[in-house]
Amino acid sequence: MMLVLLQTVALPAEALPSTTSTSFLDIVMQGGWVMIPIALLSLLTVYLIVERWITVQKAKINPQQIMDRVRSYVEAGDVRGALAYCEAQDKPITRILRHGLERLGRPIAEIQDAVEAAGKYEAFELEKRMDVLASIAGIAPMLGFLGTVTGMIEAFQQIQNLQGNVNPSVLAGGIWEALLTTAFGLIVGILALFGHNVLLTRINRLVNDMERSATDFIDLLQEPVPHPRRHPETLL
Repeated sequence: MMLVLLQTVALPAEALPSTTSTSFLDIVMQGGWVMIPIALLSLLTVYLIVERWITVQKAKINPQQIMDRVRSYVEAGDVRGALAYCEAQDKPITRILRHGLERLGRPIAEIQDAVEAAGKYEAFELEKRMDVLASIAGIAPMLGFLGTVTGMIEAFQQIQNLQGNVNPSVLAGGIWEALLTTAFGLIVGILALFGHNVLLTRINRLVNDMERSATDFIDLLQEPVPHPRRHPETLL
């Protein structure tokens, strides 16, 4: 071990490894022009994941609790109270129920159509821009491969121009710079795919809750209205 250390000290300064630190931005810029769209896609991915996550968190609510409250208002004949409760909650489920409550007294088919239309709109709002996130998951790795291919083409062109008289360290440097785009493209693609799958699972759960609440609401309107029981002597 001491012999190795002595040999290292005896080496000239030119032979020692370079200790110059390379910043992250410098490494990114060495990847070529393809790194620019990959960097933009990474920023867009983070924005979409955060924005959709906040939207999903705001839409979370206990559907059974909502239906119990609406049921109590409807069975008591207090439609205004049910509307006020739905407006105060201001969640996708309550907005769907509000469309049905506003049409009470009309044919049940018309109420059902209004509830279904409101449900489709709320589902669309929850799933908005999810297709962009899915596209990024496929485009970012492809851009990375493109950058690697173009970088390798340039490296081999330099070898051809120098007629094969190339320092192996220079060739290795050109190759790892070309591989940078693949690495960053895969990182962005994995992040976008993971965020898309997690968000889509939560959105599907919310959509299922909305569909179940809409069905329960239509069933509630079709239930027979209870009549107060009358004493036998009042029937005479």
